[in-house]
Amino acid sequence: MSEVIHDNGRKIHPIIVPTRSDLGSFNFYLVEEEGSVSLIDAGINSAKCWDFFTESLGCKGLSLKDLDRIIITHNHEDHVGLVDRIVSKHDIPVYVPENSIHRLKRDKDFFRMRTEFFSQLYREMGCGEAGEKQVEKLKEALEDHDKKKVQADLTQIESDPINGLKPIQTPGHSPDHLVFLDEKRGWLFSGDLLIRHMSSNALVEPDHEGNRLPTLLQQEQSLEKCSSFDIQIAFSGHGVTIENPQNLIEVRLSGIKKKAEKVLNYVNNGTDTASKLGKTMYKGKYESQFSLVMSEVIGHLDYLEIHKKVEKEMNNGVWHYKAL
Repeated sequence: MSEVIHDNGRKIHPIIVPTRSDLGSFNFYLVEEEGSVSLIDAGINSAKCWDFFTESLGCKGLSLKDLDRIIITHNHEDHVGLVDRIVSKHDIPVYVPENSIHRLKRDKDFFRMRTEFFSQLYREMGCGEAGEKQVEKLKEALEDHDKKKVQADLTQIESDPINGLKPIQTPGHSPDHLVFLDEKRGWLFSGDLLIRHMSSNALVEPDHEGNRLPTLLQQEQSLEKCSSFDIQIAFSGHGVTIENPQNLIEVRLSGIKKKAEKVLNYVNNGTDTASKLGKTMYKGKYESQFSLVMSEVIGHLDYLEIHKKVEKEMNNGVWHYKAL
């Protein structure tokens, strides 16, 4: 738990749940104003997270019955974990991005398509056995989807503000990602778009038709969009609250270009497939964090291709890249 932040009747109660992972913490937020209480994101599904949440409510003189709504930034499990537990005890609306619904409800056709998407992607990127192992994990996960789907009724977020918070599409980290802007106070609930201590991965994903999304380019565009707002504080999904986040936005934008140049240098020196780049640039992490490494590499190769810095040619079923 952290200090209350307040301005002209609106109070923000950050709920900070520590974790040993690189993320540092799982953050979600109570937004209280004139008797109305919103919960932005819902942490991870664990006893520890639930205890932090209920203790925080109690410390603020609130209870579950004081909650009026849950608002979700994106579909990842560390942002929706407590939704069903809360709604089972207190039936309130759950607002989610449009592109979250088929993922949160574990639409079987979509996830079967997604599994095939990654199977083809990893083959074409030359990932061999490591790619096959990851696809097997995805196939096994399909068997548990009924257990993992969100049971609560979901309400699609439209363009109108929710309790004074303007939803803004910011895809990149996930296709459905939204941030919420309190324009009056310059407060941004940034989800995973902005994290102080680490850059947010632009995770490779398919669209509804199975086409690969240009996630790194989307991430760059989302950051640029937020740089145009007058933001005083960003409430992040992980780590510490970010004051005057414009400098951090510039750092993240610069980091995308620097990493792209690094990848380009490797390609220019003959590292010509995504799997080779993953093994060369990330070494042991290629095996231990395979999906994250390949998202990083493929995202930057797509970014370089869009900017006409590289081109690719299919050879024996594998894409080979060369610098232009």
